[in-house]
Amino acid sequence: MSYLLAFAGFSALVMLHELGHFWAAKKVGMRVERFSLFFPPHIWKKTRGETEYCIGVIPLGGYVRIMGMNPNEEIAPELQARSYSRMAVNKRIFVIAAGPLMNVLVAFLILFGLFLVVGLSSPSSTIDQTEAGSPAAAALRPGDKLISVDGKRGDVPALGAAISKHRCAGTPTDGCLATTPVRVVIQRGGETKTLLLTPRYDATAKKTRLGFSFAIAHDQLGPFDSASRSASEMWRISGATMSALSRLVYDPAARKQISGVVGSYEVTRQSFELDLAQALSVLAIISLSLALINLFPFLPLDGGHIFWALAEKLRGRPIAYSVMEKASAFGFVLVLILFAVGLSNDISRLQGVGFGVR
Repeated sequence: MSYLLAFAGFSALVMLHELGHFWAAKKVGMRVERFSLFFPPHIWKKTRGETEYCIGVIPLGGYVRIMGMNPNEEIAPELQARSYSRMAVNKRIFVIAAGPLMNVLVAFLILFGLFLVVGLSSPSSTIDQTEAGSPAAAALRPGDKLISVDGKRGDVPALGAAISKHRCAGTPTDGCLATTPVRVVIQRGGETKTLLLTPRYDATAKKTRLGFSFAIAHDQLGPFDSASRSASEMWRISGATMSALSRLVYDPAARKQISGVVGSYEVTRQSFELDLAQALSVLAIISLSLALINLFPFLPLDGGHIFWALAEKLRGRPIAYSVMEKASAFGFVLVLILFAVGLSNDISRLQGVGFGVR
């Protein structure tokens, strides 16, 4: 079921992105010739009005075909006024930006709904439960308070980060200590104890596990606080995403952390196995990341189309097709390289190698 839910979640994000372009193009009067979920060959087609709706067999995205986006396209004289290339620059930018903006809106609505319904989760350092037969079950008890991990003290995120170093086989974690015992100091009934837990590899989840969870407190939020928290979380995610992308140029370790479609799908699938709220959070992050990456100023990404539309407006006349063709080739190669690196990393993760696991 998790495979189907993850696939449905990904498909929804793609469809909503393309729906943003579709709605905006219709709004400004452009002729939309095709709306396709996934890439050809198509297994289903239906024409309604002037638009052909399709479903393809290659689940790597989708597209909207708008008349006039190809400068070499032959257009009937009576339809030229509705072509993309004949529309005002501001209308073209509106249509192109609508896709990423739809993903931003989707991310916000998901987070807003989670904060409003689930509330704000505040993890504590108290052990909530242990899994039967796990490494933690033999040493930890519900109610134990975690004091330090591998000699590191701090708040719950800091303790969780230290623990994650031991749960990282098959995941992109720097300094992975997946096969090394973790030394924890706990407080139990007024007594302090030092324990060693040896992680165990879970072949199903494709990562090492210790087998315990922290107690979580949920604070209910109202609509205003939910909206504020959603905006803050999106700002934090955007900053982290841009920081990670900027490190790709000079940091080999950062390049190993790129996830492609396969990796993102696998993370989403695993999150559906754990908790619906967790899965929705992952989809919100993916939706926002999709928007940010699409806004990079390289053709064929949306940001590339926006960049050249702005260049045309500043220049006062259309940019030569030969210039845009070269820019498109450069952008395509760049996107292809990122896709190849992401796919290579995904394969390594699925095999449980390639992340410096010790």
